[in-house]
Amino acid sequence: MVDVALMVEGQSGLNWPRWQRLVETAEKLGFAALYRSDHLVAAQPPNEDALELFTSLTWLASTTRRLEFGSLVSPLTFRHPIHLAQTAAALDTLSAGRFTLGLGAGWSRREHEMYGFAMLEPMARLDRLEEGLQVITSLLRAEQPVSFSGQHFCLHDAVLLPRPLRPTSPPILLGGSGRKRSLPLAARFADQWNAMFVSPAQFAALNQHLDLLLVQQGRQPADLRRTVMQGVEVGRTQAQIDAKCEARAWAWWRTAGLFAGLAPSLRARLQEFEQAGADRVILQWLDLDDVDGLHLLADALL
Repeated sequence: MVDVALMVEGQSGLNWPRWQRLVETAEKLGFAALYRSDHLVAAQPPNEDALELFTSLTWLASTTRRLEFGSLVSPLTFRHPIHLAQTAAALDTLSAGRFTLGLGAGWSRREHEMYGFAMLEPMARLDRLEEGLQVITSLLRAEQPVSFSGQHFCLHDAVLLPRPLRPTSPPILLGGSGRKRSLPLAARFADQWNAMFVSPAQFAALNQHLDLLLVQQGRQPADLRRTVMQGVEVGRTQAQIDAKCEARAWAWWRTAGLFAGLAPSLRARLQEFEQAGADRVILQWLDLDDVDGLHLLADALL
């Protein structure tokens, strides 16, 4: 059965009052999980509040009892895999296993240039991601000290203590839809996979390709949980929803699985992604102050 989660852009005006209100609302309404992006600044001006990711997730872990949560996704460009592994293990224990570590190659050039992080070209970024995945999964899963020598990262009998709750926790989520690198990396390293802004038909095709890759890695298709992130707009009338979509220039995403409309159309879209193989639909909630909209969304889908 597909479940419904939320995702917010932490670099787009997120601060403590907004975050605390969103977390409390998501927990109360019954959403399965709440994810956050991991960016230092918006990809385009203007600059807005950008609440630090892992500090905010630590507060969530301490003040909720049911809600799952995670990063969607943390880049291996300005997040070091050692720190990511240590943070993931700590959040796993603090939350009694509700944390998911989402990882990606990094893409927002503006934040890298602003803060002086080397971004590298696309293939080199994916090479660094692959090394980071080897380091993180080894530290989280191996019981013995870990040594690793790569182009980007190096470990010598490295240990991670205290250990995560279980040998298989926390789950690693890998984002991306590229058939040459991203999907093979997901099949090799990930416990969960996420695609963004694809149609149900595209998602089904990617799922089928992932099944083949998993078998090639000696894994079963059921070993990898499938998630998809989509845009969403809700309102009390269709005219209100259409106006929101137009103001946000959503039109080009309508064919890519946008959740926009009244309850029947939202439920129909959810069913399409469930039939395409999604275990979880993650809805990108852009209006950080629209608590009323979250109630409408929960009434329609939960």
